[in-house]
This record gives sequence, C-alpha cells and structure tokens, in this order.
Amino acid sequence: MTSLLTRVKSKMSLFAHRKARGMLDGQYGSVFRGRSLDFDDLRAYIPGDDVRDIDWKASARHGSPLIKRYVAVRRQTVLLIADTGRNMAAEALDGEPKRDIAVMALGVVGYLAHRHGDVVGLVCGDGTTTRTVPAKAGEAHLERLLQEIDSAATLDSGPSRIEAQLEHVARTVKGRFLLFVVADEATAGPDTEPLLRRLRAQHEILWLTIRDADLAGGTAGQDAFSVADSSALPGHLAAAPAIVEAYARAAAERDAGRQAMFRRTGITVGHVTGSSTVMSGLFALLERHRRAG
Repeated sequence: MTSLLTRVKSKMSLFAHRKARGMLDGQYGSVFRGRSLDFDDLRAYIPGDDVRDIDWKASARHGSPLIKRYVAVRRQTVLLIADTGRNMAAEALDGEPKRDIAVMALGVVGYLAHRHGDVVGLVCGDGTTTRTVPAKAGEAHLERLLQEIDSAATLDSGPSRIEAQLEHVARTVKGRFLLFVVADEATAGPDTEPLLRRLRAQHEILWLTIRDADLAGGTAGQDAFSVADSSALPGHLAAAPAIVEAYARAAAERDAGRQAMFRRTGITVGHVTGSSTVMSGLFALLERHRRAG
C-alpha cells in the first residue's frame, strides 16, 4: 500500500514546475526569516526573492543585485495541529472528505519542514480527546503523523472542537514554535479569541481552513445531513430559494466573524476547497504571512 507521505510528495511533484516548487520551498524558509538565522554569504538576485534581503552596499560594489543568504543556528520546531473530530469526516466544498485534504496540507508543510532540517510534532483530536506525538525528524516519523490523522478522523469520532487542541498547546508547550493549524469552518466561541491571543504572543501561527460543503443549493436534489449533529436536510428543501438564501447569509456571517477574529489576533489564515487547491493555497498563505511579518 502506498504510504500517505508518498502520495503527498507525488502531488507536490505535479505542482506547476520545479521553479514554482522552489518558490514554495523559499516561502516556507522565509517564515522564520530574521528569527534564529545567521548571515551565511551572498548570491545573485533571482526574480521572486524578497527585496528586503538585498545587500544594497554589496550590490553597488558588484554592479548587480546581491541577496543575503542565511543559515539557521538551530532547528525549528513545527507543530501540526489538526482537528480529527467527526466534522473532518464530512465532505469539503469540492466533494472530498476533509480528512484527505487535511492529510495533504499537513503532509506538505511537514515535508517542507523536513527538507529544511526542522523537527515536526503533532497535536490532534476532537472535543473530548487530544493526542500528541513529540517532535522528531525524518520521513518515517512524518508518515506516522499522517497515519495518525488519517485513522483518527471518522464518523465515530467525538465532536470537533479545535479549541481543545489549542488549549492543550497553551497548557503544555514551552518555547517558541511554528503552529500550523488545519480545521474546518469552525464558529468562533467566546473563549476562542483570548486563547488565540495567548498563543500568538508566544508562537508563529499559520491557519488553514477547509471549506465546508454547500448543504443548501448544492445537493442536486439529494438528501444531506450534518455529521456534527446528524441533522438532516431533505434535498427538496435544500433547493428551496428561501433555504439557499438563509444558508448563504448564515455562512457569510460566520465567515465574517471568524475573519475579524483572525485579523484582531494577527493570525495569518488561508482557505482550501479540496486537494487540488492545497499547493496554491499554502503558497498564498506563506506569502501572506511573510508580508505581514
């Protein structure tokens, strides 16, 4: 049976071309730019490089732009945080199980971390149980993390509550990590924003949201149900204009509230609708985080 990491690497190899993959690699490296990095040497400027890294004095002497290169003085710790509650067994907007999209996204970030010599750990679970896997290096370890996520998110899992995993991190994690969070379109509760502010004061945080399936108007006459509470939505009602309008309005209000919370807490967030959008979504997320920093 093909390993999950092998599948991730295969999909990464199909992403545009080598230069685009290299730019994604560079975007990951820029997340910690200026944090625990030492100057190494200079090289010629390549389109796509961060102009903030140009050494203007050396460039003037050389006659063409030169970029400062850095090396990490220590390995960074990347902590993957994943919702593996039953919401992640539901379909995403593109029709795939959210679990498969989460494995792809977490696998890409984990593999980028591996390529940069960083160590990767995992915190995952639902509203009742949280599991942790300590940070280590190596592809075998990363495969174990992906298998943990893939096997945990089922319809028999407990209710999703990403705050439970974030609370665990706030209580137990010391030091400064890069937190990469993957969850669905969770509704922000009253305690969510203070929790995020606490974590943001200590860690770098990247957040990827997997878009929910459209239960109203997108079922083509088929019955649908919510895995969160097993509530049903008959197909003939889902297509009713009043239902479609009310559903869209509620989803927009929920999105606006969540986005406002992320802006207030200074957390960079991205969105994906399926596996096919993971690579471009991560590239945009890392670029947005680099510009914000």
